[in-house]
Amino acid sequence: MLKKCNACLLVKYCSVDCQKAHRKLHKKACKKRAAELKDERLYGQGHERPEGDFCPICTLPVPMPTDQHSTFNACCTKMVCNGCVVAAIKRGMYATCPFCRNPMPEDSAEILALVQKRIDTGDADAMEFLAGKYLHGQCGLKRDVQRAFELLAEAAELGSIKAHHHLGVFYKRGHNVERDETRAVGHWEHAAMKGNVMSRHCLGFVEANKGNSQLALKHFLISAKMGYKESLDAVKVIFTHGDATKAQYAEALKGYQDAVEETKSHQREEAKDFYWSIETKGLL
Repeated sequence: MLKKCNACLLVKYCSVDCQKAHRKLHKKACKKRAAELKDERLYGQGHERPEGDFCPICTLPVPMPTDQHSTFNACCTKMVCNGCVVAAIKRGMYATCPFCRNPMPEDSAEILALVQKRIDTGDADAMEFLAGKYLHGQCGLKRDVQRAFELLAEAAELGSIKAHHHLGVFYKRGHNVERDETRAVGHWEHAAMKGNVMSRHCLGFVEANKGNSQLALKHFLISAKMGYKESLDAVKVIFTHGDATKAQYAEALKGYQDAVEETKSHQREEAKDFYWSIETKGLL
């Protein structure tokens, strides 16, 4: 049975020896086609936000940045939008999780115990959450960048898209690891093709810093149309420099506005007023 070249899919071989014998003649065309296939995957996938970016109660995408518009619940590792949190409070659910209805933890120790329980079952989201606490020294934990990195690496292995994004940041900035842009890009590409908006935006800046304005534009157009304001701003900059057309900027603006509109709801508007009220009273 003939087998296709795994890299380019252009030719078929009857055996490994046959493939090795043809390698010198095939190498140049193989590399070119493999690069084309990679670009097709990179720019053709990840145009929709992943499931984890949607509130599990109202099922709407959470506005970005998601951590400012939602609450992570340690009991079930679900990210519930502020609208649904406030709606639950108005129904008298002050001390229970709005998603799983379990009692809310009363202090940092209880939060960590719940998170560790989820980690023991292999919960990648719990690992990614705990990594953030170690990275910033929160929840009563001493700052431990190495532990944060280890948790993110394990979470990424288990499929956490956010963990891949954060690992990209680690390698790009050299957080307790040797700076390695190739590895950073690898993690961001993986996450971007799964719909991670921040990773897509970072890839845009990588290409922009290399002077590849058209490749940067491709990335920024995708993330802008997924509702990321910074990407829309980047498209505008490229447009003002003459490297994007008026139609492309209009496309990005329309896509951004549509994506933002999809995140809106009456409950979320009420939540804005609620959080503003308690913040002005010094309760937040």
